[in-house]
Amino acid sequence: MKILDRKFYHRDTLRVARELLGKKLVRRINGLELSGMITETEAYCGHEDSACHAHHGKTQRNAVMFGSPGHAYVYFTYGMHYMLNLVTEEEENPCAVLIRAIVPLDGINEMEARRKKKGAELSNGPAKLCQALSIDKSLNGWDVTLGSELWVENYKKIPDSRIIATPRIGIDYAHQKHREALWRFLIKDYC
Repeated sequence: MKILDRKFYHRDTLRVARELLGKKLVRRINGLELSGMITETEAYCGHEDSACHAHHGKTQRNAVMFGSPGHAYVYFTYGMHYMLNLVTEEEENPCAVLIRAIVPLDGINEMEARRKKKGAELSNGPAKLCQALSIDKSLNGWDVTLGSELWVENYKKIPDSRIIATPRIGIDYAHQKHREALWRFLIKDYC
């Protein structure tokens, strides 16, 4: 399969968030390949987006978002969970797409061992998929266009008729217009 190049990420964040649906997220660790089809994403659109980590400016935590597109922004939240985002648009415009869910494809037994869960609970949330794929802060800043350790490949093209757009989840702190923005994208058959 073809690994998504930097041009893919160097575009409007909402478009990238929609077009990541159906792509294959791949993690290589200890000689194993773990992967899943992306079924849910959320867009975070820079300084103007009050739900975005970069809304108040550059910090040590969010610095990767200000870098070049096609890098992983991995952060730790609630003192227990990692979240994977993929940086979009141009440098110094801190935008990213949160990968919220995948359907496991390869290495399912290994993912089940990591999560101690099976079925829908395996990777149907951003923290769950990070645990299943062993994604942590060591991958923060990782160039996902290189094709080693963590990358995204073309897999399936999802027609617009199968994509649902809804408000994002867990952003009660954001301004109302950003809470209500339809910037969460899901594949109809998997939500």
